[in-house]
Amino acid sequence: MHTMHPWREALHNEVHARPQERLHAPLALTHIGWVGQEISQAREHLNELLRRRHLPQVGADASHLSAELGPLRLRWERHTEFHTATFIKPLSEMPGGFDRIALADVPHDWLHALPGQWLIGMHVLVLPRAGLVINDDGVPALVRASLADDTLVASRVMDGQAEIYTDFHLHADGFARWLVVVDGMNPRRLGRAVQRAIEIETYRMMALLGLPAAREVGATLTSAERELAEIAEAIRTADRTSEPELLRRLSEQAAKVEGLYARTHSRFAATTAYWDLVQRRIAELREQRLSGLQTLGEFMDRRLLPAMQTCAAAARRLQALSERISRASNLLRTRVEVEQQRSSQALLDAMNRRQEAQLLLQSAVEGLSVAAITYYGAGLVGYLAKGAKVAGLPVSPDVASAAAVPVIALAVWWGVRRLHHKIMSSVQVR
Repeated sequence: MHTMHPWREALHNEVHARPQERLHAPLALTHIGWVGQEISQAREHLNELLRRRHLPQVGADASHLSAELGPLRLRWERHTEFHTATFIKPLSEMPGGFDRIALADVPHDWLHALPGQWLIGMHVLVLPRAGLVINDDGVPALVRASLADDTLVASRVMDGQAEIYTDFHLHADGFARWLVVVDGMNPRRLGRAVQRAIEIETYRMMALLGLPAAREVGATLTSAERELAEIAEAIRTADRTSEPELLRRLSEQAAKVEGLYARTHSRFAATTAYWDLVQRRIAELREQRLSGLQTLGEFMDRRLLPAMQTCAAAARRLQALSERISRASNLLRTRVEVEQQRSSQALLDAMNRRQEAQLLLQSAVEGLSVAAITYYGAGLVGYLAKGAKVAGLPVSPDVASAAAVPVIALAVWWGVRRLHHKIMSSVQVR
């Protein structure tokens, strides 16, 4: 048998992570979610609650927990950037409204000491249809008494075995209210339906975290796009003296946009992922319209979709602006490089002209050098001839000097040419 992969069991058991609870109506449920805390802080705070009930502690690698807390059942889940706790309380009789909530049995000091920032909160009543008073329009009287009519959202779900009602309002206690009315649904199927409703509200709030970032990006991009348009126009008419300043301004804009992209990219990506989960959970409910009421899907399309499109548009604008700045920078750098090449070419031309002048001057100097050496050489030959004549030799100094002039001149010229040729050959080899 081959060596087992260290993640084999964890990956295999991932399909069983966060199983749905088996629920029996009637019951009251409170779901809360908080962000901005370290994993260790959230885990330690949960363990504090478990220690009060003498229950086993949560392990460091645990991502979910289900535990009985006396009259409540706790379901805790750890996600990538948030934590949730769901408190489930079975009811012995039908409630008259949302006054009998599960959160009332949770220690208040533990709730107030929650680490991080509270973002998600909802009360859910799961009630059998047989025990409810139904109005003439088919809507339970509890819905009209507890939820706002102007934003009431409802649908028949799970192949018609349940109905979901909510108004997406934050009520006086800061919580949203959901009502699930069931009619002959088995506990496991009911647990899936309630879990989907909870996840719709949870992922809806998490998706909306991208909206403040989109508004910040929009305000910044407006001024950045205006600045880029001014720079682009200036590039078209810029001269050599103004190009360095334009390049500096472009670099500043690039740094600002890239910094904004780094701060918001992960948020926009998370928003897209959460919005996809919201749509998927709604589709899994298989909604059917209740007469005169908008469905969850319709409400999300009308109210949440514009916010998601705003986030997507902000991400696209940011990406497009970054690319435009890059193109403008490349264009300006190309112009600067062309100007530098022109300057370098002009410098090389000037150097070539100076070199040609130096060669002409050198040739003139070489000619003068040949004449001067010939002159002094002929003089030396004349002195030698005079000495020889005094010694009695039949030599004419004037004739000797005249005869030596062409010989010396030719020898000096040939020697200078040889030296010049050797120097040029050495330079070319290098």
